[in-house]
Amino acid sequence: MTDFAPDTEPHYTRSAPDNEPERPGTEPDFVPELPDTEPDTEPDVEPLTAAGLRDMQGLAQRVTALRPDLVNGDATFGELAWNWGRGHGDEGPNWRHRLWFSGGAPVAWAWARLPREAADGAYLSYQVHPGHAGLVDAVIDWYDATAAGLERTVLPSAADAFALERWAAHGYTADLAALGEHGSWTQLNERDLTDVAPPRLPDGYRFRTADEAGPEATAAAHAAAWGSSTYTADTYRGVRRAPGYRGDLHLLVEAADGTMAASTVLWLDEPNRTAEFEPLGTHPEHRRRGLARAMLLHGMRLARAAGATQATVACLGAPGHPQARELYHGTGFRELTRDAPLIRPGSTGPAGGTG
Repeated sequence: MTDFAPDTEPHYTRSAPDNEPERPGTEPDFVPELPDTEPDTEPDVEPLTAAGLRDMQGLAQRVTALRPDLVNGDATFGELAWNWGRGHGDEGPNWRHRLWFSGGAPVAWAWARLPREAADGAYLSYQVHPGHAGLVDAVIDWYDATAAGLERTVLPSAADAFALERWAAHGYTADLAALGEHGSWTQLNERDLTDVAPPRLPDGYRFRTADEAGPEATAAAHAAAWGSSTYTADTYRGVRRAPGYRGDLHLLVEAADGTMAASTVLWLDEPNRTAEFEPLGTHPEHRRRGLARAMLLHGMRLARAAGATQATVACLGAPGHPQARELYHGTGFRELTRDAPLIRPGSTGPAGGTG
């Protein structure tokens, strides 16, 4: 994707302290004050295509370059590719999307999952360019209209004070269930790749790639790790079609008996020189043997060889979910940003009230 191209030349102001270092290989850490224009929109009636997904990923890349703390956890380059590739399209009308453009470039998008049963509620993933921050109101209006009557949830970045203020003005409040001891909010973790220890696998295990293992074994690795009965070789083929997927960066650990004991996908954001692990999991019968740690280190070294200088990985952040967080912190990752889960009751949702 090309760099952001506003309708007029923007005026830039600092968005971070003067002593904060720039991220290698990215745009300077400035936020443009852009004119208040009404961007073009793309209708939401058609399924999200690969081209539309690339527009959404491109916005994620530009926001990452400007203000990585403002990238919503479910709106990263890799998370978007993974969610699109693993088969959201199979749910058809349960997914709706809208993109807003200015000067030919996407400046905001919204991607809503509508439930099959009203009691389950709706969920929104979205991103707004910081230079068009006011568009968050358009996103909220679209979501409220698209999911009218339903309970509605959303996960903006906790660092986005302006967006949190606007969501509150539209009647959204903190999702106390998601914020509880065993809540579902996530944090995004980051580390640099300057000094990565060599990986050490136990005897009998070896690293493989999805290109080497093939669709059936690759799909079985993910299904076993996550207890999924719906992730199949066909699902994996959908992931392969996602923009940014590389089979040589889809890593597996093979046991002596041929079982794929662990797997992860690395998504390389080349303009920002960042590699994102999403997802990562280990077969239940092969846990507590250091496979995930070894795979992380192996992946980081491969990412560095491919040009990355930073790596990111997300995990559940609630106190009741320490395992993944401890694994990532033990391999040098530290929290970059976190979700701020919000909810609005709906007239037909489990919380009752009005829509």
